[in-house]
Amino acid sequence: MSSPDVSGNVAAWTQANAEFTDAAAAHQWSRDDIVWGVFGIPESTVGCIGDVAGLDVVELGCGTAYISAWLAKRGARPVGVDPTSAQLETARRMQRETGIEFMLVEAPGESVPLPDAAFDLTISEYGASLWADPYRWIPEAARLLRSGGRLIFLTNSNLMMLVAPPVGRLTEQLQRPLFGMYRTTWPGEVSTEFHLPHGEWIRLLRANGFEIEALHELQAPEDAQDPVYYDYVTADWARKWPTEEIWVARKQ
Repeated sequence: MSSPDVSGNVAAWTQANAEFTDAAAAHQWSRDDIVWGVFGIPESTVGCIGDVAGLDVVELGCGTAYISAWLAKRGARPVGVDPTSAQLETARRMQRETGIEFMLVEAPGESVPLPDAAFDLTISEYGASLWADPYRWIPEAARLLRSGGRLIFLTNSNLMMLVAPPVGRLTEQLQRPLFGMYRTTWPGEVSTEFHLPHGEWIRLLRANGFEIEALHELQAPEDAQDPVYYDYVTADWARKWPTEEIWVARKQ
């Protein structure tokens, strides 16, 4: 049975699918380059994924599964996991249209019906990394990975969360405390986001057998434009401070 957090997030992403993600899927699946976040930072400039040919990959909170599709194009064997049926239906439509096929599993990132030690890479781009309870999905990521396997996830930066007002775009003033950061519900929203301070991320990852290899704080490029759908941040703000961050860790 789904928790209230999962049920609320499924409702929110069903709506987002109708408003944006279904229509955006064709463009995202057609890209040959891997990009990160709302400003489309090229993986070629970040360099955190590397060669994935022949790797078993699980994407936690895959949404419309464009990340898995990009990795499949590079020779990986991905499995996409997501709790929102509307998002997975879009992914299935894109599989039919593109011929890029891989397994899709309807499940939350906190409880994945896949075997232990079955994957070389667990990845999450604004999936479980933001919408699942980290005290549950990080242990799941560790369980799913083989020894030496990597975990890569993108989420909102600590700084972004500290200056985000209840409504509207990011400010340049602190809006909330860092200490105690964990569960966030925005006014008028049914969804729940999860954020941790960096020190707690480090503690949690290490407690689950991970060695942290990198933390990439993303900067919007000079030619970046303001996002249209994800309009909580401007390109000017994101050129000065990181809106998003990518963690890279390896299971010991």
